[in-house]
Amino acid sequence: MSCLQSHWPEPIVRVQSLANSGIKSIPNRYIKPVSDRPSTPNDNGINIPVIDLQHLKNYSEIQTLEPETLSRISNACRDWGFFQVVNHGISNELLKGVREVWREFFNLPIEEKQEYANSPDTYEGYGSRLGVEKGAILDWSDYFFLHFMPCSIRKKSKWPAHPQACRDLTAKYGEEVVKFCGLLMKILSVNLGLNEDHLQNAFGGEKDIGACLRVNFYPKCPQPDLTLGLSPHSDPGGMTLLLPDDNVSGLQVRKGDNWVTVKPVTNAIIVNIGDQIQVLSNAIYKSVEHRVIVNSAKDRVSLAFFYNPRSDILIAPLKELVTEDKPALYLPMTYAEYRLYIRTKGPCGKNQVESLRASSKQ
Repeated sequence: MSCLQSHWPEPIVRVQSLANSGIKSIPNRYIKPVSDRPSTPNDNGINIPVIDLQHLKNYSEIQTLEPETLSRISNACRDWGFFQVVNHGISNELLKGVREVWREFFNLPIEEKQEYANSPDTYEGYGSRLGVEKGAILDWSDYFFLHFMPCSIRKKSKWPAHPQACRDLTAKYGEEVVKFCGLLMKILSVNLGLNEDHLQNAFGGEKDIGACLRVNFYPKCPQPDLTLGLSPHSDPGGMTLLLPDDNVSGLQVRKGDNWVTVKPVTNAIIVNIGDQIQVLSNAIYKSVEHRVIVNSAKDRVSLAFFYNPRSDILIAPLKELVTEDKPALYLPMTYAEYRLYIRTKGPCGKNQVESLRASSKQ
């Protein structure tokens, strides 16, 4: 299902081209309202939890993980909705290679990148905005979006042909991340007191899940205090695995009334719970609002891999997690219907998942 619109409402301007033009002030289209602008984070030096999977022997045997590790993941999902994973089993060389090959792509001449210009009906390709509302305030970023699963919609011909290694490295990275997501789904299920395959089956099974990759490019900005690289939102899908920039921080996670700047650990992958798992867990696990800030000195590249339910399957709180004391908090909806919201309106805080609350429909 698409957002039924094949053209952007206004001409697309590449943010990287704006940044490279030498402008001293950003266009009004990127200036956020005062209340939405970044401020100095009051996080007292705290960071999202860091989980070490060093005792994991292989992705099919979560029994090898220590109970303390499972408990720390459970607490992170309930309290933060975010955590970093080290010793996750994906090679450091692959992480570095795929990040650098995408950095090279964004540094190609604009004419070469324009061959992959996207449209809002699928978002697939080279883009510079989320949402199709005319006159919307835009984010200071460009991106490349591609489909990875199901395999039937994976079209490598739509992936960049240059740099030469881009397609192969992206495919290898995606395959490794999908395997790792399968492990995380088992851990999340067990931590809910369910069979280890329960969440995966609720997604439609391993072979039918949806997965896509958005490679984010955040150009340096002459007025980073006036804009954001990505507006506050919670991820609409199931789970997101982020490979952050290895040199520059930018991701901020909401914790209470504060924004915590994530300090990436070398070779870590950042995991965050999406709205679909919040719904399935009946809000035991939290899909947490986050945003991206930009800076005046350096560009940033990150890879966000979205692991989602099959698009046509109804997602609702699992019956095993619904009790008399805690009835179902959300009404059922397919992911295909759900993702239309962000594709139409762009990032909108927690408005989307809150609109599903059963009490709001009565």
